Amino acid sequence: MEDNTPTVDHHSSPYHVPVLFYETMEALEIKPEGIYVDCTFGGGGHSRGILDKLGPAGKLVAFDQDADASKNIPEDERVVFVANNFRHLQRFLRLHGFAKVDGVLADLGVSSHQFDEGERGFSTRFEGPLDMRMDQRHENTASAILKKYTEQQLHKLFEQYGEVTNSKTLAKQIVQQRNSSPLQTIAQLKALISPVVKGNPNKYLAQVFQALRIEVNDEMGALKEMLAQIPAVLKPGGRAAIITFHSLEDRLVKNFFRNGSFDEQDENPLSIEERKNDLKIITKKPIVAGTDEVKRNPRSRSAKLRVAERKGQE
Repeated sequence: MEDNTPTVDHHSSPYHVPVLFYETMEALEIKPEGIYVDCTFGGGGHSRGILDKLGPAGKLVAFDQDADASKNIPEDERVVFVANNFRHLQRFLRLHGFAKVDGVLADLGVSSHQFDEGERGFSTRFEGPLDMRMDQRHENTASAILKKYTEQQLHKLFEQYGEVTNSKTLAKQIVQQRNSSPLQTIAQLKALISPVVKGNPNKYLAQVFQALRIEVNDEMGALKEMLAQIPAVLKPGGRAAIITFHSLEDRLVKNFFRNGSFDEQDENPLSIEERKNDLKIITKKPIVAGTDEVKRNPRSRSAKLRVAERKGQE
């Protein structure tokens, strides 16, 4: 299918280019009077797209735990901003008087803005502290994890969240060297692990940083908690659209949409266990970025959009 999206996306901002923008707007089937949730407001690209389709009676609830995101909130009385993690989805919806909503969107990618700010510690390109906290109110930093985790914990962390090829060797190197070498900055971490870097150094470091970021922010735990709340917050016919960038995230979303749980489906034909699932899958296969979008925004290459709908009649 030909990608006819324009080369200049008027919904993008220097903060974050929204990935799979048109596909997501279409998937949500936005009603002008509906209530929608953007779980990952960021630069507000997807949110502005939703607002464009909402009428005066529509509402958008935007979540973001990163204080920087609040600078991007549009002056619009239809927007309710929640400065918190989306794992508290249902609690804050109730707090603001929304029992049920028409759609939930989450773009799990890290904002380009965060990668481009050295002092946050997300990027391998800039010097800065080994921080990586999305929410500065939390205490756990990448530096703290590297100093206190056991060799086995670090091995599992880099293997599962970073898919680092020599994760065991990497964990051993960190544990052996961390008492004699400081681990406060990005440059110090790079120097400490340089003897064990395999393959393309940029790719290797990106995988290491990804693993640390996921752990610091408990991204998998937060995603599971948010997904588990989706059937309860969606109106019948309401839709959830989730964009993932990592195979583990995608598996969680796929399994939950398909089974109503995070377990792999039991393929045993003799199994009598009947799982209740209030969601129906809209995307049999995930939607991925077209050639033009990948050219414009290389980070969209690994993006996968999955969509599910709440069963039942309004």
